[in-house]
Amino acid sequence: MKKITFACLLALLAAMIYLPACKKNEVSTPINVEDANEEYSGGILATTFDFSENAFGHEVSGLQGTQADDFVVGNSFFRNNWVTAPASTTARDGLGMMLNAQSCGGCHNKDGRAAPPESPTAPLNGLLFRLSVAGTTANGGPKPEPVYGGQLNNRAILGVTPEGYVSTTYTEEVVNYPDGNTCNLRKPTYTFTNLGYGAMQAGFMFSPRIANQVMGLGLLEAIPEATILAFADENDADKDGISGRPNRVYNVVSKKTELGRFGWKANQPTIIQQTAGAFIGDIGITSSLFPDENLTPAQAALYPNVPNGGTPEIEDVNLNRVVFYMRTLAVPGRRNINDANVIKGKQLFTQVNCVGCHKAKITTGADAIAQLSQQTIRPFTDLLLHDMGEGLADNRPDFLATGTEWRTPALWGLGLVKTVNNHTTLLHDGRARNVEEAILWHSGEAENSKQAFKKLSKADRLALIKFTESL
Repeated sequence: MKKITFACLLALLAAMIYLPACKKNEVSTPINVEDANEEYSGGILATTFDFSENAFGHEVSGLQGTQADDFVVGNSFFRNNWVTAPASTTARDGLGMMLNAQSCGGCHNKDGRAAPPESPTAPLNGLLFRLSVAGTTANGGPKPEPVYGGQLNNRAILGVTPEGYVSTTYTEEVVNYPDGNTCNLRKPTYTFTNLGYGAMQAGFMFSPRIANQVMGLGLLEAIPEATILAFADENDADKDGISGRPNRVYNVVSKKTELGRFGWKANQPTIIQQTAGAFIGDIGITSSLFPDENLTPAQAALYPNVPNGGTPEIEDVNLNRVVFYMRTLAVPGRRNINDANVIKGKQLFTQVNCVGCHKAKITTGADAIAQLSQQTIRPFTDLLLHDMGEGLADNRPDFLATGTEWRTPALWGLGLVKTVNNHTTLLHDGRARNVEEAILWHSGEAENSKQAFKKLSKADRLALIKFTESL
């Protein structure tokens, strides 16, 4: 008789806890048996079947003791606002003089995705703008714009002038399908206004970045580097038109150049660096990774008395709790996997080679957090850079990423953004109002797939979209 290991028992218990109940009269025998357990997007131990507005905010199964405590405290530091120093709330004071938000949740509402402003004068709320000029830093990264730094901060504390604002306007473009149907795309134009510290350097570059949903990041970090590099085909050896390649970025902890995984251009190597970078860039909170205030030399001269919430303002113990929280956010499971149109859409998703970049199934490696270790996950990304063509270009290099390259975003949870965040906007700047528009903006390495999608019948196009909305 075979022995049942503790890990196997834990997996079975998790499956019993999270297995969605069948509705009355629902056929319980799976119709779609091609991929067993495909509803477990985050693996058996890191998938949630809560499809409500809280779908992105659940922990992986089995957190106990200090891990459960760290998740709760990390969640608190993620969601609650920071305040100006000095304050009685000493653990959360030190808000930057110039900022984009007062909390992580200010952009990632309910751990989800932000939307671009609905009018030229509406608050940016989760849409930020990276800034740089020609050249690179000593570590190979983008060279910050000298007057405003590496990111425009559109807000400021009392008595301080905000850096400025960016107004977004759209023009409509019509895409024609071979079957006579049409779809309107909206193309954004950005205008920098109310600049508080003078003109930017001539020839400055900018990149709009929308705040993305944050669940499942720990699983992406647990993917072995060798697995990601095996997806790369920089010289398009297989002649499919897709030549994904890794970004190589600087790790401020190891002091080495490493594989980039996170951010719209894979410009961050780890979750802790992504998190600490957001604390200093978005909120103005210093950490052991980024101990200097988020001010350019000219701004520091104007404001010599910077309110200080400690050195650093977020201590390592709390930064690590935020990172643990983000690493252990579970992924929503698939819905409607037995729906005939969803099954058809899944086949078409493969047929038009969306899977060339959006890899459906990956196995994580060993990880200190057991629930992330050796999990079969379905993130629909390869974490590589791909040339997406001039239509989506920001024309701003970021380490090895060129001005037309973007990292393949994970698609898990895509169909729940509307439920969680009350919108359906997609892509790096939120220009696409739905999945169809997002597909039609694809070009460059995705041109062949886009054209294949356009040639499908309307019913098949809708089926493919319905599949993506089941993720």
